Amino acid sequence: MRMNEDTNALPRLLIVDDSRMVRASIIKQIRDRFDCREECDGEAAWEALVVDSTVQVLITDIGMPRLDGYGLIERVRASRIARLHKLPIIVISGDEDDGARERARELGANDFITKGIGTAELVARLDTLTRYGQTSRELEESREALANHSPIDPGSGLTTRAYMNWRASQDLALARRQQGGVSVMVFEIDRIDEVVAKYGHQVAELIAKKLRAILALKVRHEDTVSELGIGKFMLLSPLTDMVAASAFAMRLQSAIGKLVMTYRGEQIRVGVSAGVSSTYVDGLDTLSRLTELAFERLAGAQSAGGNRVFGKDGEITREVIERMLRRAVSVDQALNHLRLGQEDEIAALLPDLLLALQPLLQFAERRLQLGLPMARLERLARETATGEESME
Repeated sequence: MRMNEDTNALPRLLIVDDSRMVRASIIKQIRDRFDCREECDGEAAWEALVVDSTVQVLITDIGMPRLDGYGLIERVRASRIARLHKLPIIVISGDEDDGARERARELGANDFITKGIGTAELVARLDTLTRYGQTSRELEESREALANHSPIDPGSGLTTRAYMNWRASQDLALARRQQGGVSVMVFEIDRIDEVVAKYGHQVAELIAKKLRAILALKVRHEDTVSELGIGKFMLLSPLTDMVAASAFAMRLQSAIGKLVMTYRGEQIRVGVSAGVSSTYVDGLDTLSRLTELAFERLAGAQSAGGNRVFGKDGEITREVIERMLRRAVSVDQALNHLRLGQEDEIAALLPDLLLALQPLLQFAERRLQLGLPMARLERLARETATGEESME
């Protein structure tokens, strides 16, 4: 059934769930911001997607008759229709099932939320995905315009550095218009010079070839990858924040870490280090500076022993990513608490809030010269977040 037919200017969503009450609950939460279409099972949803080119985001349950959510995701991602193949997908489920979440992501879901999620968080996630979908379409249009001048390096099969520079200018311009950002990741096989010296360029090239293949499988269509030298790669990722970029770098590092190559009866284990920078946290808007920062952080990862991912504040681990995720939602939580006059709840969030807002405060200080005590604020935030006591 089609809803809100007089609101064509709103982003259009397709909500798929066999429970009419669940569909109605979601629509009630978001109807002021989105135009909603609903279907009761995966098969009906697929038929709707094929004929309705206005759908920008798919929200689907998992357990449904005829075609379940997993089957629907598989069918969408396998579609030869470009708008469907790249359609942003959110899986909504009744529980926090890690197995279901992992399977949904492996099949190509962009996000996973639980039923009963708060309106503010749901709207925020949908806003992000609709912007992502719009930007993806604009990027695809740009790529199609360049199709007759494909800037592919014949040796690596990846993009040339010249194309990377051009792509970055486009991605950064789009990010400014969409109020988004761009992340840069640089990867290098650990001790590649030692591999060359001991086994020769041929073996080093075979290892680099493995890394190229893993990168090609794991990057998104809108990402741009270039090889800067043997075993050294750069990844440009639009509309990707520091958390997502860091998580991707760790997944790639883990995949590479599982590689064991055998050469003349000797096993060669491979590690990779990465440096990550992002306009979201570094406050930069040029590729040259973002790249420079990413390489500085790569050097830090290698100096620390290699097989590590480094960001703005040093080594990135799973615990660090979890902490960054908590900070990302704490701003919205704090605003809600303020509206409700719940000051005690805000006090508990202050350390994460101060750390999360550092880039914004630094930017405001640079532009407006407000006289904010930035060093003091950052020190207080870190001391409180880590449980340290100030010596002042």
